[in-house]
Amino acid sequence: MIDRRQPTIALRRQCQLLGLARSSLYYRPVGPSAEDLALMRRIDEQYTATPFYGSRRMAAVLSQAGHPLGRRRVRRLMRLLGLAAIYPKPRLSWPGKDAERYPYLLRAVAITRPDQVWSADITYIRMRRGFVYLAAVIDWFSRRVLAWRVSLTLETDFCLEALEEALERGTPEIFNTDQGGQFTSEAFSGRLKQAGARISRDGKGRALDNIFVERLWRSVKYEEVYLKDYAGVGEAVRSLGLYFDFYNHRRVHQALDYRTPAAVHAQRGTGTLTLIG
Repeated sequence: MIDRRQPTIALRRQCQLLGLARSSLYYRPVGPSAEDLALMRRIDEQYTATPFYGSRRMAAVLSQAGHPLGRRRVRRLMRLLGLAAIYPKPRLSWPGKDAERYPYLLRAVAITRPDQVWSADITYIRMRRGFVYLAAVIDWFSRRVLAWRVSLTLETDFCLEALEEALERGTPEIFNTDQGGQFTSEAFSGRLKQAGARISRDGKGRALDNIFVERLWRSVKYEEVYLKDYAGVGEAVRSLGLYFDFYNHRRVHQALDYRTPAAVHAQRGTGTLTLIG
């Protein structure tokens, strides 16, 4: 809201009118330290291998590996990464303020066709220096990644951009997410309602609601991210783009009878996957 080129109203006066301290104009957020970034890489690797580890176990494992850390610091870094242990407990994700509530629609539902259920999630992607967040929309039946975006922050915009691209391919009958603020935002939920999709939110204490996206993140990290050392955001985006092309069009899946996600999604193949609620 500050116009630095305003010829008639000085910056000091603009700050006064907006109720801001002038020093806030010159504030630049400080990113994680080199030590924290190294610990975050280690936490991310351990979490990918053992996603059921919470901050207590994670702190114990890091201490045994020569990184004596208190649980509070580990918990802070896990929150920065957007990580929470996968096991039944209340409120793994917090909805946005005044977010509309939606029921969980996938209890004991048989997934029998493409575009029946989509879901979205966010994960942390490390680089040589720093990190980015990756959001993806996936079709549950075919496992196809319909769209993805990378962002430096956890704002809603990059999730909404991924959703818009996915909706260019079609519309799901049900769209399921966790209760994170990006997905419970009015903009994200409103776009789904505009498209005619039924909105489903992960239930309280349900550990495996978004298991297909969790499996995708595991593949992305073991087959791509941990094998690379991205020099920057541009390199990360280019390399992830190549990987998702491979994942969708050339990587066969045992659960798909050794077909690719793109082939199954395009052929609207037969088969049944039952989720027990």
